[in-house]
Amino acid sequence: MSASGTEIKPFAGATPERLTPHGAPGANATEGTSLAQQLRRADRRKKFRALALTMPLLAFLLVFFLVPLASLLVRAVENPEVADALPRTGQALADWDRESPPPAAAFAAVIADLSALEETSEAGALARRLNSEVSGARSLVMGTYRALPLGDNLSPEEARAKLLEHDARWEELPYWQAIAQNSSRWTPDYLLASLDLKRTPQGDIVKVGPEEAAFSDILVRTFKISAIVTAVALLMGYPLAFWLSTLSSRKANILLILVLLPFWTSVLVRIAAWIVLLQNNGLVNRFLMYLGATDAPIPLLFNRLGVIIAMVHILLPFMILPLYSVMKSVPSNYLRAAISLGSSPLAAFFRVYLPQTYPGVAAGGLLVFITCIGYYVTPALLGGPADQMLSYYVAQYTNVEVNWGMACALGGVLLTTTLVLYALYRKVSKSELSLG
Repeated sequence: MSASGTEIKPFAGATPERLTPHGAPGANATEGTSLAQQLRRADRRKKFRALALTMPLLAFLLVFFLVPLASLLVRAVENPEVADALPRTGQALADWDRESPPPAAAFAAVIADLSALEETSEAGALARRLNSEVSGARSLVMGTYRALPLGDNLSPEEARAKLLEHDARWEELPYWQAIAQNSSRWTPDYLLASLDLKRTPQGDIVKVGPEEAAFSDILVRTFKISAIVTAVALLMGYPLAFWLSTLSSRKANILLILVLLPFWTSVLVRIAAWIVLLQNNGLVNRFLMYLGATDAPIPLLFNRLGVIIAMVHILLPFMILPLYSVMKSVPSNYLRAAISLGSSPLAAFFRVYLPQTYPGVAAGGLLVFITCIGYYVTPALLGGPADQMLSYYVAQYTNVEVNWGMACALGGVLLTTTLVLYALYRKVSKSELSLG
């Protein structure tokens, strides 16, 4: 009933609704809570799907990258050959001062340990490990192993007499010092050797003599060759990438196929082709002599120059592609605007265009440099003895000398120095960005 006395009726089909006081909790608060829960569940499902999609890649990295890398680092400090083959001898030499003659109990322990070896390969591994410490240990160990048994129930003095009767070298201290020094299962000797350091029999760390020091120079040579190859690839790749970025997409794609063409050929085939081209009677020397640039063939093989030429050819696409992708995103009207404002074309290039391509220069340089560091085949086939990089010696210790500890230690040093250089690069690049 209204104030005028007329009754107000609801519209047909309308249903009365429950009204809640203003500000009082009701259906809207409940609906808001359920909506927030639904959003959280949807967010969790999205994160779970993203994690499920990345799991295959994470598993691949774990199995084929992180696990081998961890085993490499562990093997660089592991020294199982002597500890597994001569456990009693190691215990007998635990309190030895390594300067006086070894105790008689050590001679008996050597006979007992060698007699306990079930396979000749175990004795061979022991002999190789000791021979890397003292020359002649291989023949000493294997000769004694083949001469067993030397007697039963021997006293320490009788065992000493039997060993000296078999081979008088068992009285020399260097062999016993090598056994005592390597009787522990874990050792820093491999890492020290990869840094041209060594432990004395008394346990002091000293630098090796000049005639023995090699790995420091090899590491410096590795980074020097990598830096030269990176610089040459940048000087050759930058103009080519700039030219490609000025072409139409159709022409640039056709020329990029030519840039990527070396990837379709095996590295060994490309190296064989460079051997044919760079030899004394090859096309390069014949062409230079035809032009009169030289009267005699220039030595281009089995030296540093041949290594750099082949590595630049192989790694040049790794420099061109990052540069091209960055240059393609730089607007071409920037240069025209700088020139129209009075700048010379050369000044406009170096002050306007070049700074915008620094990300491509950094990416290409880093990619080429890190790839160069691990190169093995190209220096091994095209370089001389003074041109081999650190990877060559890793392969040498792995395949020829079968010294896995030394190979892993060299690999660990190479990995560590590479990570340090990359960290410095990141720090310098971040500081430049903050200053810019």
